[in-house]
Amino acid sequence: MDQMELERERGITIKLQPVRMCYRLLTIDNGQEQDYILNLIDTPGHVDFSYEVSRSLAAVEGAVLLVDASKGIQAQTLANLHLAQAQNLKIIPVINKIDLPNARTEEIKEELAFLLGIDSEDVLEVSAKNGTNIDKILEKIIKDVPPPVIDDKPSTDSRLRALIFDSVFDTYKGVIAFVRIFGGSVKRGDKIMASATGAKAEVIEAGFFAPALSATLELVAGNIGYIATGLKDPGQIRVGDTITNDPVSSSFHPLPGYKEPNPMVFASFFPENGEEYDLLKDALGKLKLTDASLSYEPESSAGLGRGFRLGFLGMLHVEIISERLKREFGLSLIISSPSVEYLVEMKNGEKIKIRSAAMLPDFSKINSIAEPIVALEILTPSAYMGNVMELVSSVRSIYNRTDYLGKGTVLLKYDVPLAEVITDFYDKLKSVSSGYASMGHELKEMRTDKLVRLDIFISGELVEPFSKILHEKNAYYEGRMMAAKLKETIPPQWFEVAIQAAIGGKIIARETIRARRKDVTGYLYGGDVTRKMKLLEKQKRGKKKMKEAGRVNLPQEVFLKMLKR
Repeated sequence: MDQMELERERGITIKLQPVRMCYRLLTIDNGQEQDYILNLIDTPGHVDFSYEVSRSLAAVEGAVLLVDASKGIQAQTLANLHLAQAQNLKIIPVINKIDLPNARTEEIKEELAFLLGIDSEDVLEVSAKNGTNIDKILEKIIKDVPPPVIDDKPSTDSRLRALIFDSVFDTYKGVIAFVRIFGGSVKRGDKIMASATGAKAEVIEAGFFAPALSATLELVAGNIGYIATGLKDPGQIRVGDTITNDPVSSSFHPLPGYKEPNPMVFASFFPENGEEYDLLKDALGKLKLTDASLSYEPESSAGLGRGFRLGFLGMLHVEIISERLKREFGLSLIISSPSVEYLVEMKNGEKIKIRSAAMLPDFSKINSIAEPIVALEILTPSAYMGNVMELVSSVRSIYNRTDYLGKGTVLLKYDVPLAEVITDFYDKLKSVSSGYASMGHELKEMRTDKLVRLDIFISGELVEPFSKILHEKNAYYEGRMMAAKLKETIPPQWFEVAIQAAIGGKIIARETIRARRKDVTGYLYGGDVTRKMKLLEKQKRGKKKMKEAGRVNLPQEVFLKMLKR
């Protein structure tokens, strides 16, 4: 069901994908066949796309909890299970890929039963590849999952109430809203309105997902389908809004929407070609339509020009969005190092939020800086528990507790600064656990710590795009590393260039790029040696003068090498 090329390449689901299925079931009681219509929404598993999952859960009555027979329960399995339980959905546990030679079916079956508090016989075993027991999933859905909930409004109230859980943009059909119909009906030609934005439109087309868009005469209460609005402005249709065919009045109450996701990670995106700024702006507007968890705002940099500061739910989210911008819109981008949002308390009592070191006020006016702390959960086979705990102890962390899921799986719980886990922590975790461990995290609190701003000066001038907010104990090492890397990256000048890393005005590291040397005596053939000395002295004075007045104009390639992921 994965539609995107990127999804098929990576073997993961990035976007939710609805599909409508018809299933004929033979009832044992009377021996007659009965047709059922099932609406399935395939959702991502990774925690970075949890907003896709939460929106889908609000549109359904049950959830199939799918676990890989070779990998077992993952951290994101627990996260998504908690989301489904919070919606009071019927959970159907299923173990897939039982045909694999390394499948741990019985072991995982016991773990799932322990996790859900059910009998292990209630956990289904299937192979999607071979089609084994797929019919049992469908039969269990029909038996255990209740039919769609329809508004308990008076029968005379036929107003359309459709919850938007996703949307896409089509050049010809405009904004296409993915909806769950809770009340009323909608068909082509109907006049509709989005209750939050007030945007009005005439329905161009309504239909189901097969999984491709398939037009139908009418969508009625209980259906999951799509409405092609014809609207060309993506901002007029918002995820979580209610579509109705009745002018909003005091008697109309929109459906409960969704809690807006808070971005966890921030990165700056700049077009390599400055003239593509408007193309990037347009591309982000269209991506925002398909990914409601993405946020962005304009930003400018002295070295990189105009761009945008984007907010994401995690590092995989950053990778996917940057890859989609390149593939779907043909943009070449410079992407800054990821950062988190800090809470700065000023000495006058004012509190401000900042997302980059460039936004940090004068340190003399700052009382404290707080950083986001996440509740980190790591699920690992017990054989790798020691390696994982050693890895976590290498970053700033506070151990909370260990839970055991079955015989061979442990759940480690820590409090860790978000900044410590958004870079290469996940790769290191996979390395020390031979790929078996998984992790998930959620924001817990903002906590004050000894955070400093690391600045880079080149020939005495501050280069803001290189500034970072770091913990005091990490800043010295990072400063030395950046100075050394810049020495290798900046092309030599006609004068000596000093590269300095500083914390609060104190220089903590320095590298020097020696001046380029031109042979000013090459044309001399013997003669008085004083002639040669005069030329060398003149060159020396010239370089000194250039150094005093010289300014290093960093080529864009330097920023690219330092900032590009």
